[in-house]
Amino acid sequence: MADTHLPKRARDLPAGLWAAVDAADLVIHAGDWVSASLLDELARRSARLIGVYGNNDGPDLRARLPEIARVEVAGLRIAVVHETGPSGGRERRCAARFPDCDLLVFGHSHIPWDSEAPGGLRLLNPGSPTDRRRQPYATYLTAELTGGRLDAVTLHEVPR
Repeated sequence: MADTHLPKRARDLPAGLWAAVDAADLVIHAGDWVSASLLDELARRSARLIGVYGNNDGPDLRARLPEIARVEVAGLRIAVVHETGPSGGRERRCAARFPDCDLLVFGHSHIPWDSEAPGGLRLLNPGSPTDRRRQPYATYLTAELTGGRLDAVTLHEVPR
């Protein structure tokens, strides 16, 4: 997930997303939490939580979260960052910035994104579960890792 903007855009995360959090082995938040209480609740409910701060996150969150997180999970090298710049040239720019990664999860735009850069870097943006901006639905992503590969990436639409 990314761009939750709690409590400014919503009072809480959608129930379906909380269910996914409770069931997941790993939860990723790509920034713009806005409220440290969401970080606390996700940390409490997640088996494992990876997060970064975004441009709307204040000093309290920036003190607790990195700008870029890197982790290896089941052989998959993952980086998480909030901003990647404009959509034009994103794949090449991110491949150059994260040459040692298999997957980059990012946020900021509130627009879901799924693409592959030259060299195989997969780029995923889950959109926002609370602020659909110019999209028809608010969204979040789930995925499965199998043998160091990303499988079953699913974009979930949050009912209005």
